[in-house]
Amino acid sequence: MIETPYQKHSDTSRSAAEAIADVAHTFKAKVLDAIQKAGAHGMTDEECARKLLLDPNTQRPRRVKLVEERLVVDSGQRRKTLGGRKAIVWVSAQFKGNA
Repeated sequence: MIETPYQKHSDTSRSAAEAIADVAHTFKAKVLDAIQKAGAHGMTDEECARKLLLDPNTQRPRRVKLVEERLVVDSGQRRKTLGGRKAIVWVSAQFKGNA
């Protein structure tokens, strides 16, 4: 059973998940560390992916898992992406009250 998230309808998504299954936990740890280090300022998914030099399709599922585990939360803040759209600013759960 694959624990790494993937799109059930996509054989390529499943293959990608299988390919990173052994290192997915380290990506999750890196995403958590980056968000924690950002403090109350937090990070959007785009900012996090760029900082860690991760493909957004690798970074985002790790952040989703952190949200499911209640380690990362929506700060209530929004910042513009490079494309000019508003994005959720994620913070470590410990900073939620300070955002």
